[in-house]
Amino acid sequence: MRLFAAVYPPASAVADLTARAAELRIATGADARLADPAHLHLTLAFLGEVPDDRLVDVESTLGLAAQAFRDGRGSSPWLRLGGGGSFGQGRSTVLWVDVGGETEALDTLARLVRDGLRRAELPYDEKPFRAHLTIARPGDRVPGADVRADREALHGYAGPNWPADELVLVRSHLGRRPRYRRLAAWPL
Repeated sequence: MRLFAAVYPPASAVADLTARAAELRIATGADARLADPAHLHLTLAFLGEVPDDRLVDVESTLGLAAQAFRDGRGSSPWLRLGGGGSFGQGRSTVLWVDVGGETEALDTLARLVRDGLRRAELPYDEKPFRAHLTIARPGDRVPGADVRADREALHGYAGPNWPADELVLVRSHLGRRPRYRRLAAWPL
């Protein structure tokens, strides 16, 4: 099964971002592949394919990471979506929104999750953690000028503050319209 660990923004932050994204040029493109608002999340660790019999190990590892985070902080970090940019070129272009607020706490949580996965000998993508929320995958289906204009338009965006109060284990299913299913969650 294909898994990742994430933090989900609350409905109020998603609604605010969705309203802003509706004003972007890519929102008018039929092939821009806007992210489904119900699936907007901050990926802390992408595990990729994990054998079914290791699910209990993943859940234990994430539970311990969440507990260590709570013990070290005592309260949920406050975050804010705002600004933005793009990754990749051509077919792999991704438009994203930046994360502000207590991002050092989010970095700590990602480190705890990844350290736990490494100790448990579980797979995960070892790319450096960079907090962001993907809002579209325009690829090469949207003119580069539109992507650049939208990236510039996002610089002025500042969403509401919200507490990151839950670590979530998610199973993803690939396809033109990816599907996500929450398997477990732990309070932060």
